[in-house]
Amino acid sequence: MQTWEQVAIGAIILVLLLWRLPKVSKAMEQHKDEPRDWLGVLIPIGIVVMFVIFLISLA
Repeated sequence: MQTWEQVAIGAIILVLLLWRLPKVSKAMEQHKDEPRDWLGVLIPIGIVVMFVIFLISLA
């Protein structure tokens, strides 16, 4: 991938993140009192990370 393509993709991702940030922060503020289930998020992420490490070690 060309350098300018990487810069363009990075700029697009940055614009999308900045565009969604106010809505995400407003949603988080509205749901402060609800219980947080971080374990339900961290376990699948950990499994994916371990699988990627496994695939890298096979190469």
